Amino acid sequence: MAADGHPQHHQQHGHSHGGHGHSHQHVRVRPGDAAGPDGVRQVRRLWSTFALVAAFAVAQVVVGLAAGSLALLSDSGHMVTDAVGLGMAAVAISLARRSATTSRRTFGLYRLEILAALGNAVLLVGVAGWVVVEAISRLDDPPEVMSWPVLVMGAVGLAVNVVSMWLLRADAADNLNMRGAYLEVVADAIGSVGVLVAALIMGLTEWYWVDPVVGAAIGLFIAPRAVRLGIDAVRVLAQMTPGRIDLDEVREALVAIDGVLDVHDLHAWTLTSDMEVLTAHLSVRSVPEVQPVLRAAQTMLVERFGLEHATLQTEVGSGHGCEHLSW
Repeated sequence: MAADGHPQHHQQHGHSHGGHGHSHQHVRVRPGDAAGPDGVRQVRRLWSTFALVAAFAVAQVVVGLAAGSLALLSDSGHMVTDAVGLGMAAVAISLARRSATTSRRTFGLYRLEILAALGNAVLLVGVAGWVVVEAISRLDDPPEVMSWPVLVMGAVGLAVNVVSMWLLRADAADNLNMRGAYLEVVADAIGSVGVLVAALIMGLTEWYWVDPVVGAAIGLFIAPRAVRLGIDAVRVLAQMTPGRIDLDEVREALVAIDGVLDVHDLHAWTLTSDMEVLTAHLSVRSVPEVQPVLRAAQTMLVERFGLEHATLQTEVGSGHGCEHLSW
């Protein structure tokens, strides 16, 4: 305790303000997959996948137009948007990784990853809608399709998609942006299988109506996954509570800490993939209990809920001390 009655700073980065008995506890920020070796690996894999997909998409467009295949054009259109999405994802992670926090960007540019994921979702929904509409218009009078060039491109496309899936799969589980890129490549792989099947059937039977049907099926497969990705991105941008966290359970766990009288102003949100943030005000019984409460809360939040970035403000006594807040 300092001579002026203010608690001194501790290694846990706590500090307090006289008069209101406030103290703040900051827990280490883990900068997500956008920083460090994980971020470097992700960017390299994204750019490698981008190069593969972009090169093949150009070839698909040329062959699809020449062969008159909607299924192949559908798959190529999807791959073109994938290339754009992969480029957006790589740029977003690169900017987030290289951008240090400043007084004007206190969280850096990590949110760009979520914006890229939302952009990917919008592009995918647009492509899916166009394909379905075009397929319906072709069903009445399906044009003749050159099946063997389509077959070859479908096989090559599937090989490209398998390599791309292998490059992105490891990071797709924990990173929303990477998951968006991975889902696009998975959808491409299924599209390539559809193109192969359509080409085989048309080559053997000359049933050209199969081409628009497969094209529409690819579009309908893409749409719900794109919508789901968009919803996840909007949840992050709207700063909703992370789906894996039960905030009532967090409140109960904080109140159960010895010395805590009350918990209020409790908020949790996602900054970007794998970066969740929590803030809370804790009413404690007495000044000597402030630091033990903060240490116990920090440990509990990390070990039980995996929340590594928390800002906890303590207030001595049962009064909230936040009457000035209007929301």
